[in-house]
Amino acid sequence: MGELEAFDGSKAAMDTSQLLIVRGRSRRRIKPEELGSVISEVFNGLGAKNLDMYSDETADIITILDEQIRSHVEIQGETDIYGIYRLKESFESMNCHADYGMGLLDDIAIFLILWKDKSGLGPMFVELVVSALEG
Repeated sequence: MGELEAFDGSKAAMDTSQLLIVRGRSRRRIKPEELGSVISEVFNGLGAKNLDMYSDETADIITILDEQIRSHVEIQGETDIYGIYRLKESFESMNCHADYGMGLLDDIAIFLILWKDKSGLGPMFVELVVSALEG
């Protein structure tokens, strides 16, 4: 969140012993076509491996994240690992540019999504999910 200048005013949406979800607004002005490269830069700066969002490894991590969230929040329906892939489409249908990525640092998964209004007005929003994959 610090790297994206989104720490001030950020709020934890979920904070457990295994999972932290933080949402914030970035002060940085990033062009829509640069969202993906900014995510990669953040992962590289952390020394995290940037994972292919469509790999089996990422699907396994998404399943773990879903289980961790469901252990604290009641969610209707079955686990849908493909829901995360539809996330970008959802933001785009709401007139936003969006991109996301999954990183891995030892046994810690990092999911980062950035989105901003297509009008260019307003801030860029940041959501960060950090999860311990082993308990």
